[in-house]
Amino acid sequence: MDGTEPPYLRIAAELRRRITTGRLRPGDRVPSTRQIIREWGVAMATAGKVLATLRQEGLVRVAPGVGTIVADGAVTDTGPPHRPAPELTSERIVRAAIGIADVEGLATLSMRRIATDLEVSAMSLYRHVAGKEELLMLMADTVLAECALSESPAGWRARLELIARAQWALYHRHPWLAQVTSFTRPMPTANAMALGEWAMRAVDGLGLVPATMVHVYVTVANYVRGTAINLEAETEAVQQTGITDQEWLDTAVLPRMAEFPLLSSIPPDSLDLDTLFEFGLRCLLDGLGVLIEAPGPPVTSLHGDRQGT
Repeated sequence: MDGTEPPYLRIAAELRRRITTGRLRPGDRVPSTRQIIREWGVAMATAGKVLATLRQEGLVRVAPGVGTIVADGAVTDTGPPHRPAPELTSERIVRAAIGIADVEGLATLSMRRIATDLEVSAMSLYRHVAGKEELLMLMADTVLAECALSESPAGWRARLELIARAQWALYHRHPWLAQVTSFTRPMPTANAMALGEWAMRAVDGLGLVPATMVHVYVTVANYVRGTAINLEAETEAVQQTGITDQEWLDTAVLPRMAEFPLLSSIPPDSLDLDTLFEFGLRCLLDGLGVLIEAPGPPVTSLHGDRQGT
C-alpha cells in the first residue's frame, strides 16, 4: 500500500480486512475512536474519518447504547467455525472491565458495555459481581497486584522512591485507577493492604510512631495519585479536541507566554507530567527527610513524630 495514502484510509483498510476475513463478525464492536487513537497514534479527526469511511461502505453501523458494530452481511470469508465462549467467571468480567477502562476510560464502563464485549446478557454478570461498586474494587485490587514489590533497597528514601515510581508506572498503565482510589475510605483488599504494609516497613525502625508511619505512606501515595489524576484528563482532552498536549502548548499557550518574560523563559517540556512528577517527588522526599532525620528527643504522643525507647 502506498505510504503516502492518508492515514485514515490505511486504518480503514486494516479494519475492513478484519471484517471481511471474519475476525470481526456481524454485531461485534469495532474499535472506537478512542481505541483507534491509541492503537495507531492518530488524532480524533482522523479516527472519526476511519469510522465514517466504513459506515459509507456499509461495513459498520451505529448501535444505540453499544457503539459502532459490524453490519449484517459484512463478512465475506467466515473462516474457521466459531468456538464457544469460555465460561463466564468473575475473573473474566474483571479482566474485560479493565480492558475497557484502560482503552476507553472509566466514563464508558458499564455492565451493559462489559456484557457486549463478553457476548452475554447484562443480567448474567450479576451472578458473579454484585454491582459496579464491587466491580471497581475488584478491578483496582487486580491491577494493584502488578505493583507487588519483591526488592527492598537500603535506606528509607530509596524504598519510598521505589514504591512511588511503581505506583506512577501503574497509573500510566491504568489511568482510571486514580479515580477509584481513596485514602479516606481505603479499599479493604489484600493487595491494597500489602502495599501499605510494605511502605510502612520502609520507614520502620526510624523512631516514628505507627500513626506517623502511615501518614508518611499516605502522603507519598496521595501525591502520586493526585498527579496521576491528570493522565486520564489529558487523554480525554486529546480525544475530544483532536489536539495533542504539545500542539495545545504550541498554538494556545506559548504565543500568549511571549507577553510574560519569566514564563516565556521556561523549557518547552516543563509542564510534562513526568517532569512535574519527578520534581514533586524529589521535593516531597526532601521534606520527609527533615522529619525523619531531624535530631531531637523522642516523643510518645500519637500526634508527635517519634516514639519513646
